[in-house]
Amino acid sequence: MRISELSAASGVAIPTIKYYLREGLLPAGEQTSATRARYGEDHLRRLRLIRALLEVGRLPIASIRRVIEAVDDRTLSLHHVLGTAQYAIAPPVEPDASGQDWTEARARADALIEELGWRIDPAAPTRQELAQVILTLVRLGMPADGEALLPYASTALNLVTEHEMRAIPVDGPREAAVEALVLGTVLHGRVLDIMRRLAHESVSARVFADTRAGTRADTRADTSDDAPDGTGPPG
Repeated sequence: MRISELSAASGVAIPTIKYYLREGLLPAGEQTSATRARYGEDHLRRLRLIRALLEVGRLPIASIRRVIEAVDDRTLSLHHVLGTAQYAIAPPVEPDASGQDWTEARARADALIEELGWRIDPAAPTRQELAQVILTLVRLGMPADGEALLPYASTALNLVTEHEMRAIPVDGPREAAVEALVLGTVLHGRVLDIMRRLAHESVSARVFADTRAGTRADTRADTSDDAPDGTGPPG
């Protein structure tokens, strides 16, 4: 296909495609004349990946280039390639300036990962993310030990194992695998967060809507002889 057709098929403007070509993010097409080149499905697939990294992953060009380089490096395992993309879209976390508190939070994060038996790179930015959340929980006086966090780990593992990772096409082009990972991580992460908030509202309506402060709809004791169902007038 010509560059105009590639633009129409991908939804990427011609000047932008030319920019990607100059930056080496998109491989050159097959030259058919001094001023024209032919492009194929590989170029369309690469443009889809770039758009996913740029528009969904919100990565700068420098980070996109690192992911593309990993995709093109056939000496790297698919695990390494997917990890490069995963680390690229992780939000940056700087160690807290307070020192000891941060060290303890990072130790808790590492201990939880070890308890789970998960194979996580020591330099993974997600370790820093987890430490930051643990530190915030501790400072707010909320539970931040393994007992409080393990249910989330169990949910995450079930979600990833049964749904997200199995949706990644491992037998096709690496671009497709990385695109699926980025879209799944970002968009399914948003879906999970939205569903949690919807569930919060639903459970709150069931448990707290008809109760006074300090009581639950499903645990209130019968306090009135005249109201065997526990719904008597306020005392």
